[in-house]
Amino acid sequence: MSADQRRRQLGESEAPVEDEIADSYDRIVEEGAGRLARSWTIILVTGTFGGFEVGTGVMAYLAVMHATHSHLLAGLAFGIGFVALLLAKSELFTEGFLVPITAVAAKQASFASLLKLWSGTLVMNLVGGWFFMWLVARAFPEFRPELETAARHFIDAGFGWQSVCLAVLGGSTITLMTRMQQGTRSDMAKIVAAVAGGFLLAGLQLFHSILDSLIIFGAIHAGVSVSYGDWLGWFGYTVLFNILGGLLLVTALRLLRNKELIIESRRRAPADPDAPR
Repeated sequence: MSADQRRRQLGESEAPVEDEIADSYDRIVEEGAGRLARSWTIILVTGTFGGFEVGTGVMAYLAVMHATHSHLLAGLAFGIGFVALLLAKSELFTEGFLVPITAVAAKQASFASLLKLWSGTLVMNLVGGWFFMWLVARAFPEFRPELETAARHFIDAGFGWQSVCLAVLGGSTITLMTRMQQGTRSDMAKIVAAVAGGFLLAGLQLFHSILDSLIIFGAIHAGVSVSYGDWLGWFGYTVLFNILGGLLLVTALRLLRNKELIIESRRRAPADPDAPR
């Protein structure tokens, strides 16, 4: 075998793994720039759909909990929600760390567009999820005990090291799920990553600002003695540490790993990141 033939087998760089990482990086930047270029209307609509689709996972989680009383089995069922998000191309706030931030770091989009994506998606995930859980609470009144137990798990936890760590792990877990999905072109592998992420988040009852808000909303709709003030007190610190977990434990390390690729992207970046490319 000639040196040229061997070189083609190994890839364009000194290591095939580096070629795969570069290819994954390009996909992340391209997708992130596209998501950050969306109009307010599209952001709000896809955020609403994201709330609905995560709600399907919560509904599946409650159904399995009602039948089996097993958090682990229910966590597997919750993966339906992440599969729906993946295949329907909707937007979930906590999936907005690695991909869009990498696009901003590469100067393919502006920080202002990142804030627009985050704020619009977060609000509409909650609005869509609130409405979906109203439907679930009315359609399945038998889920009330499961809703009460699950909501109490979060509301009664209080602010302490355990709650902080559960929120940090929640943010890092879903960001890692996003990274795994971006690391492959296989739809089946992406679905496996979605199910695995759902299992860890729901099965281990990690603190997730959107997923668990829907559970608390469902409990309120079902008449459980939980208030929106209780939810807000829990949500305030959970969303903060979800962000920190996703940024520090996954996103920042990936940016450091791809430092040379980011520098090269910045050289090619337009003067105005939001200008049409």
